[in-house]
Amino acid sequence: MPEKRHWNTALAAGLANLAGRLEERHSEVTARDAAEDLSLISPVPRPEPGPAPDAGSDDPAPEGAAPAPAVPAQRTVPQSDPATVVPWSMRVAAELGWRLLILAGTVWVLMRVIGAVRLVVLAFVAALLITALLQPFVARLKRIGVPRGLATAMVFCGGFVVMGLVGWFVVWQVMDNIDNLSGSLQDGIAEGKKWLLNSPFHVTDDQINQVAKNLSDAIGSNTKALTDAGLEGVTVIVELLTGMLLTMFSTLFLLYDGPNIWKWVLRLFPEAARGGLAGAGPRAWRTLTLYVRGTVIVALIDAICIGVGIFFLGVPMAVPLAVVIFLSSFVPLVGAVASGFIAVVVALVTEGPFTALMVLAVVLAVQQIEGHILQPFILGRAVRVHPLAVVLSVAAGSLVAGIGGAVVAVPLVAVSNTVVGYLRAYSRERAMATAPSAPGPAPDPAPVPDDVPDAVPDPEPAPDPA
Repeated sequence: MPEKRHWNTALAAGLANLAGRLEERHSEVTARDAAEDLSLISPVPRPEPGPAPDAGSDDPAPEGAAPAPAVPAQRTVPQSDPATVVPWSMRVAAELGWRLLILAGTVWVLMRVIGAVRLVVLAFVAALLITALLQPFVARLKRIGVPRGLATAMVFCGGFVVMGLVGWFVVWQVMDNIDNLSGSLQDGIAEGKKWLLNSPFHVTDDQINQVAKNLSDAIGSNTKALTDAGLEGVTVIVELLTGMLLTMFSTLFLLYDGPNIWKWVLRLFPEAARGGLAGAGPRAWRTLTLYVRGTVIVALIDAICIGVGIFFLGVPMAVPLAVVIFLSSFVPLVGAVASGFIAVVVALVTEGPFTALMVLAVVLAVQQIEGHILQPFILGRAVRVHPLAVVLSVAAGSLVAGIGGAVVAVPLVAVSNTVVGYLRAYSRERAMATAPSAPGPAPDPAPVPDDVPDAVPDPEPAPDPA
């Protein structure tokens, strides 16, 4: 009987132990789930480590004290900035994107402002180009002892008188030969009509007459539009005269007081930026002067060579065509090609296809000589602009401001290239000068050309406090 009672007691104790272990396991799972839920909201503080119990102590826990709950292993979820989740390449693209948007908005506003005062801007830029052409003559007269005011007046009057005579000569030649050109044009149209009738394209006389009738009807139906265009032409003439007066006025003051105007412009910038701009300004002006001088020489050579060629080929109006070629050559690449095409058309209308082909050969030969010999030899390294940049800048300038924009686009790109290159080198030198030098012998300074002034003058010595 005692053995049976002992077996029942052991079974009851085992079941109680199993129930306790199940309860303990349930408490652990509940605590772990609660800890995971809290970790998603706020980090769970770790329990402060207490004194470790003595491993050799056999003292039982005091009676009536609740057993210390087992601390479950806490699984923390890392809290990260949402920006760090975005891939690095996308963050870089976003940074570049909003900066480009701001830059594009700034350029758009600037273009709107320039478009609103386009006449003033083009007049001032034209004055800069004319000043770059005439300023060396003023400097030469001042070196031989002529007063500044008198030298400025002499060069100003002489330069604009020459330009006025050139314009008058072109207009006079065109008006004097307009009757001959009109008759040649009618003869050319008649010959073209005959060629079309006898050509393998099977063009009939009725089709040609229908095209002429449609053209006449279009002109008659658009009389009002042509009248409006004539009125706009009057407006253009008024704007042209206004621009010429502004150009002359600006050129006079730039020739007379250019250095003081540049000093006033420098005072508009922060003092920290004046050092670099003071060095970039003379270099930009030198680039502009060399560009204008070289362009005039190249345009003069083109006009003389093509003019002589079309004169010996018997094309009428050889002299005014040469003057047009000279003026058009101020638009690099594009202007010379367009003026040469005009000469080919005049030769085709007046002298026939063979003479037109000969004129085309002369124009292409002169263009090849200009591109491979004249431009590199005359301009040299002073104006280093890639031909692709020239074409793109001329196209952009013509879209923004027409013919005037095409003329000033290339010198603007050349000057910007010089200024950016100098400012980059200036910033690099300033950074090297302010950086802590490594121990060792100092390197020899780079040689400075004699004709380049210092960008920043040396500071004056401090006065003696005594």
